Amino acid sequence: MKKLVLLFMAAALLTMLAVPGYAAVEIKIGHVLNPDHAWNTNLEGFAEAVQAETEGRVVVKVYPSAQLGNEKDVIEGLTLQTIDGGLIGGGSFQSIEPKFGIEALPYAWKDHQAAYDAMDGEIGDMLLEILDSKGIKGLAWWENGFRNITNSKKPIVVPADMEGMKIRVTPDKMRLDTFNTLGASPMPINFGELYTALQQGVVDAQENPLAIIYSSAFYEVQKYLSMSGHIWGSALLCVNSSVWNRISDTDKAIVEKLAMEWRDREREQIQAQEKDFMEKLKEKGMEINQVDKAAFKEAVQPVWQEYESVFGKEMMDLLRKYGE
Repeated sequence: MKKLVLLFMAAALLTMLAVPGYAAVEIKIGHVLNPDHAWNTNLEGFAEAVQAETEGRVVVKVYPSAQLGNEKDVIEGLTLQTIDGGLIGGGSFQSIEPKFGIEALPYAWKDHQAAYDAMDGEIGDMLLEILDSKGIKGLAWWENGFRNITNSKKPIVVPADMEGMKIRVTPDKMRLDTFNTLGASPMPINFGELYTALQQGVVDAQENPLAIIYSSAFYEVQKYLSMSGHIWGSALLCVNSSVWNRISDTDKAIVEKLAMEWRDREREQIQAQEKDFMEKLKEKGMEINQVDKAAFKEAVQPVWQEYESVFGKEMMDLLRKYGE
């Protein structure tokens, strides 16, 4: 009798495990930033919370420092359903849809909250619909913060100060167009080669969020930090649709709720760290100044006009509404 009971219990357990929702769904999430960056620390917290609240039915594993590939690789893997998930800079999705470049229009956002409102609202929803049609489920818009300019020559206060300055930028057309419009000489250099390029004078300047400026020790080869805040960058927490469809409806609701809770924590940390990193960079000897943002915004209007046809009138009207 005992053997029969044990056999029955084993059979019942196997049946439960065969039912969708009982077997654990493992999600490997990759990103390109360092383990000590806010992306990673909050992803780790998200992973722990997901496993706890789903009682182990969903297990998230985090892979920082491009262990699963660069952002282009991860996006390709998501569309092919060969990579489970990622926390990816929103602008990187331009590789599959140019409209994702809208967040990076220079001086689109007056502050963090304006960007949050847009990405959590109509603009973000429009972009998530596009991704959904390509087999990618967006969970929540996190962020990478505002980009600022460092250089080895002089403080940058007005657009004329950019004239002729050799500046490293990411290799996307709108970023190159932006700095060409400002009179600079933009150069796309691989990030891994940037420190050496600054050290050897191949370029005079670069632009990145403060966390990256500090963690990359650019203060060792750059004297001036100008708080241009010219571009804000999102970060999308997402998974491929195949993985998402393996999760029960109950656990999907838990994962989405936690993605948003940890989104809010990550945003708070990014904002708090901006002040902290400014102090740290000042302590490292950098000279920090504010810029005339109104003058810069006026100077980049030709870029807005050029890209209106790319993003479409509806999206541009929304951008202006949220950015006011």
